Amino acid sequence: MLTQETIDIIKSTVPVLEVHGKEITTVFYQLLFENHPELLNIFNHANQREGKQQTALANAVYAAAAHIDHLENILPAVKQIAQKHRALNVKPEHYPIVGENLLEAIKTVLGDAATPEIINAWAEAYGVIADAFIGVEAEMYREAENAPGGWAGFRPFVVARKVKESDVITSFYLKPRDGGAISSYLPGQYITVRVKPENQPYAQIRHYSLSAAPGGDSYRISVKRESGAPGQPDGVVSTYLHDRIYEGDVIEISAPAGSFTLDTSKSIPLVLISGGVGLTPMVSMLETVLKEQPERKVTFIHAAINESFHAMREHVEQLDASHDNLKSYICYEKPLGQVACHKTGYIDLPWLQEITSQDSDFYFCGPVPFMSAVNKALKEWGVPEERIHYEFFGPAGTL
Repeated sequence: MLTQETIDIIKSTVPVLEVHGKEITTVFYQLLFENHPELLNIFNHANQREGKQQTALANAVYAAAAHIDHLENILPAVKQIAQKHRALNVKPEHYPIVGENLLEAIKTVLGDAATPEIINAWAEAYGVIADAFIGVEAEMYREAENAPGGWAGFRPFVVARKVKESDVITSFYLKPRDGGAISSYLPGQYITVRVKPENQPYAQIRHYSLSAAPGGDSYRISVKRESGAPGQPDGVVSTYLHDRIYEGDVIEISAPAGSFTLDTSKSIPLVLISGGVGLTPMVSMLETVLKEQPERKVTFIHAAINESFHAMREHVEQLDASHDNLKSYICYEKPLGQVACHKTGYIDLPWLQEITSQDSDFYFCGPVPFMSAVNKALKEWGVPEERIHYEFFGPAGTL
């Protein structure tokens, strides 16, 4: 339990964290990897390079400081981060290492302003926050291992099928090498892939949404080849999976995780909106609701650059043709004219108002600019916060 004095000191640092948070977390990761390079085996190097992880951690530290007297207010965020920690195999012994380097980063960035009182208060507060994470994650580890077909850590899976879905997206069907059962999952969850490309000094770990309804004897992930912007490298793991992994090869994965999941207890109309490879959790949700809630009205909207980038089009069209409760729509930014679409350009509020109803539950996923536009449109329409659901690929950000 934190003393009131400690709480007051932590609260007093909130304005400082608002200004210097990203700088502190950037220095933190530099120190962490210099002092413990082995931890590079469990971090996404691309997120580090792009600054996404530093920003996400800065936001998390800021939120913890702002709510230090009522940490229960940030429990949903803690659980979301803990899901990823469990999927990455982050363990209790990692927390003291993180704490030590975080305090050192605060001292480095703030200099003389980081008084002994501030450092001591943050050391005490970090201990409480770390204990909260460790407790939540311990339960998640137990659940993952003890679930039917569950397991601990990473388990070898064979690529049973590899299917090209579009010019940039390929699906991988994964079955356990040991022939045993596999954990079920909730539509919207992901699995975590661990590979070690020959030219990489450390293991590479990535989260990939499961792109099919649960209940089968395999997992399906649909991976976009990430091509770097001019002067930037291509995605290490996505290009490795596309170019170097074939049917019969083995990759390691951890059990399904994630808090972005479809609420099937509701019967109100459902709208699933995806941009690009953001369709992967949406297809899992679509297949699930058609199977489990055949009377529920569903609208599926997908946006892509053009038809050559559009994955699973025929599959969704077949579902539309065979289910009276489903209506699907396509929006192409720059159509090639080979396949009909319902809208050109971008998804906007007038079109959403035309094809969906305001009293729906909305789920969406895709590139951040796409999600920002959808989120803004829904809020302008007056859709309540509790009926707007979305997920970032990678570290949590803001819309």
